[in-house]
Amino acid sequence: MALVSAISGLLYGYDTGIISGALLQISDEFGIGSGWEQVIAASILAGAVIGALVCSRLSERLGRRTTLLIVAAVFVVGSLAASLAPNPVTLSVARVVLGFAVGGATQTAPVYVAELAPSKYRGRLVLFFQIAIGVGILIATIVGATERVDWRLAIGAAVVPSALMLLLMLRLPDSPRWLVKAGQDDRARQALEDVRPQGTDVSPELRDIEELVEAERSASTSGWRGLRKPWVRPALIVGCGLAIFTQLSGIEMIVYYSPTILTDNGFSDSAALRVSVALGATYLITQLIGLAIIDRVGRRRLTLLTLPGAALALIVLGTFFVTGNDGEAQVPYIVATLIVFMAFTAGGIQLMGWLTGSEIYPLATREAGAAAQSASLWGTNLLITLTLLSIIDTIGTGQTFWLYAAFNVAGFVFLYRRMPELTGRSLEQIEKRLSDGRFTPADFAGSR
Repeated sequence: MALVSAISGLLYGYDTGIISGALLQISDEFGIGSGWEQVIAASILAGAVIGALVCSRLSERLGRRTTLLIVAAVFVVGSLAASLAPNPVTLSVARVVLGFAVGGATQTAPVYVAELAPSKYRGRLVLFFQIAIGVGILIATIVGATERVDWRLAIGAAVVPSALMLLLMLRLPDSPRWLVKAGQDDRARQALEDVRPQGTDVSPELRDIEELVEAERSASTSGWRGLRKPWVRPALIVGCGLAIFTQLSGIEMIVYYSPTILTDNGFSDSAALRVSVALGATYLITQLIGLAIIDRVGRRRLTLLTLPGAALALIVLGTFFVTGNDGEAQVPYIVATLIVFMAFTAGGIQLMGWLTGSEIYPLATREAGAAAQSASLWGTNLLITLTLLSIIDTIGTGQTFWLYAAFNVAGFVFLYRRMPELTGRSLEQIEKRLSDGRFTPADFAGSR
């Protein structure tokens, strides 16, 4: 189930990453400039905001499995439509459809796996989704770097894993937690028995689920309305603030536009696309390292340790371009600095944007809180993608890198002051501190 759900993560990474190399071909075929390039790249993100919010409600009403079936079908339709697009308008609309599936997948797949996985393996199984995103980005950069694959075929290739996910999801059970909420206790028991060792007595686990569902029903603070409660607000500020700074770190600037930025500054198409592959590999490797150490180092500590490195890398990158040291002789140093930036960002704050949404909010508002955080992340991503090339045209490449370095510094200050260390705390402990009005870093210091 984790692997099937992770296909949606792979599609998220692939569909957002493939546009990086494809834009070089698309701009030539359609004869478009940076304005249309921004719209085409950003359209998937507009759809993702819609998908995250809509699928949050679909997941509650129709169930996690049904929502993922819808997501898989939309991936198929969106991929086909984008690959056959006759003009930039149609391509942008098709990528909005794809974005709906991307946003829905990021909202639903981790929850689906978490609610079906045994407690002992829940963390690592949920993280399959995060790892799959990196795999998708790496595959996209490799496809783009070949320069022999037509952009239509590259985008249309996503139909295959989309259809595979759709077919495999038909054989999987729904979330027992959702089934209990829907009053289908017998189906919930069957779902648990299907994914536990043969002969396991699932009655204790089923009772725990029923108790949690009853607690959620009787909670005075629930859903979107509950997020407005004063005692929940600190979690919402930290969660959405973290999501925003995850994107303002500059990683999407590099994932989407590094070939465009590099070719505009004298790099050949081949060299720029090879750099993208190196960045995609760095993203995946450092994500794996970050995931391996995060529970030992701590969420807050890992974020605060890596943000200064990312800011410094962007300052150095900006200096190369501002001082005119961006010629052929400096290419190895520019590439090395890009890779250093990617390592610090992908292995640090990039891990936190999705992770905290599942643990920082009270039980009864967790679905709404995760959706709000996801929408904040995608909305910021949309704003960046729509404006980045225009900002570069206005203030220059180097100055733009400096601007994003400043965002990393601002993120460090915000998280240093507001983000508590959640590592090693149970969800109940986190919610208790929040309800007691003790949700600052100082309140979480000391023994766990």
